[in-house]
Amino acid sequence: MDIRKRLYVLAVAIILVFMGGSVGYYLLFGGKHSLVDCVYMTVISLTSVGYGEIIEVTGNVPAQIFTMFIIIFGMGIILYGLSTMTAIIIEGELSGILRLNKMKKKIEKLRGHYIVCGGGETGFPLLVELAKNHETAVLIETEQEHIDKIDEAIKNLLYIKGNATEDEKLIDAGIERAAGILVGLPSDKDNLYITMTARMLNRNIRIISRMIDPKLEPKLRNAGADGVVSPNFIGAMRMASEMIRPTAVDFLDSMLRSKKGNLRIHQLTVSQNGGLADKTIGDSRIEPEFDMLVLGSKKVDEEEIRFNPPDSMKMDIGMILIIMGDADNIIKFKDKYS
Repeated sequence: MDIRKRLYVLAVAIILVFMGGSVGYYLLFGGKHSLVDCVYMTVISLTSVGYGEIIEVTGNVPAQIFTMFIIIFGMGIILYGLSTMTAIIIEGELSGILRLNKMKKKIEKLRGHYIVCGGGETGFPLLVELAKNHETAVLIETEQEHIDKIDEAIKNLLYIKGNATEDEKLIDAGIERAAGILVGLPSDKDNLYITMTARMLNRNIRIISRMIDPKLEPKLRNAGADGVVSPNFIGAMRMASEMIRPTAVDFLDSMLRSKKGNLRIHQLTVSQNGGLADKTIGDSRIEPEFDMLVLGSKKVDEEEIRFNPPDSMKMDIGMILIIMGDADNIIKFKDKYS
């Protein structure tokens, strides 16, 4: 039972005890005493303040039995209430409610963020990588254990506890305002359903879905997935690379896991108002100012990516630059030119 239900049940139980005691005294004495006197007698009996009897309980066996009953039963509920409130304070449940309310307000204000469905074996490293790249993400996860594990690794984690297959959870995560959703549940059926639902809720969102059975890829594409990733296929490619090009793999691993900095490969689209349009790569001073390398470029009307473009290449509106540098410098670069 969650904290809210526990508090509601406790409040109802206390109210019923006081009402039952007051009505019981009123009926036992045939309405001789006012209802206020009966309530007062119930309160001083349950709280054991010892103000004395204002109703003639002593000598009245039924009234004495009734009084003993409400004291024992009522004190049990009151003690349970005190222990519950203590547990709330000690376990931080009250602070957890406040945090959830604060987090909900933050999520409601988000625009252009990412949603990650599932915080298990796929979701955990995925969220860590997004955090390293300073990308805002909202996790949807059912298991509190997974949430707690990710919360320890990522500062100020934003999450929605629940099943991502439920439309309201996607809406709570801001699906209508999100830039992308990454669907990483262990079930292909669930991933297909979420992909279809996400596309219905946001026609412009970018959807990347996990896939176990390769036969499901056409269905995921038709449901609206922009990209489909197979952990088994990627794992096989990694094993082959480890065998035939171990040094290259070590280089990439060092780039991703180095503690000296977050070296990453990223992309930036040349916009009309960003300040890069009609300039050459050399004139933009990307390398000396931001300590970044331009690894490749792709023009709007071209299918192929050009590797290692020369400094003399002119940047047109809509061109995509593939850049490599520290994650912090990439953010500064995007803030200045996007």
